[in-house]
Amino acid sequence: MKYSYNQNRDGIVFAGVSDINASFKDLCNVCDAVRHKPVSSALHILEEAAKGRIALEFKRHNKYMGSRHELGGKKGRWPKKCAELVRKVLVNASANAKNLGEDPDTMHVVHAAANKTTIVPRRPPKGIRTVRTGGYGYSPSRRSDIELARIEIGIAYKGRQGGAHLQKGPEPKPPKPPEPANAPKAGSKGEKPAKALTKADTKK
Repeated sequence: MKYSYNQNRDGIVFAGVSDINASFKDLCNVCDAVRHKPVSSALHILEEAAKGRIALEFKRHNKYMGSRHELGGKKGRWPKKCAELVRKVLVNASANAKNLGEDPDTMHVVHAAANKTTIVPRRPPKGIRTVRTGGYGYSPSRRSDIELARIEIGIAYKGRQGGAHLQKGPEPKPPKPPEPANAPKAGSKGEKPAKALTKADTKK
């Protein structure tokens, strides 16, 4: 599929990048930090995190991770590389919105996700494969694989139907069916209204 967003896509502008050499676990937590936020606020958070000025909370993939006093005792880190990658994708989504005639400064991040895509297997060099430790202190059975990831960003106006958290506007009224051309119009000239029957007429 093109994007993993499986809800109503009307009014949502997407951007994404695939097969990047970054930790998908860190990317997931960076996406959690900017999801459902205005585009301007999300860009500010990502810029500060990419420079290492603020720490981001890790709600997932935080086993054995220390807590940060900057986050009020919650677990977190400084994912500089992943924050910069997500920021570039968000900038691309804003540029796509501008090309469509929209105003990205008044839009919100309605979709932000990261997934693992491809695993590239790697083995020790040929000359040291037969060494008992496997070379460089690793056993022959241990492999240092490369895990590639994908980032998806979707932005939309807060009042549009893009997800369950958005404010849905009033549903448009169905159009009225067209009247036939030969239908008589009410109050037109040359037509007299029908006369009500009286008791005398019914006796005749």
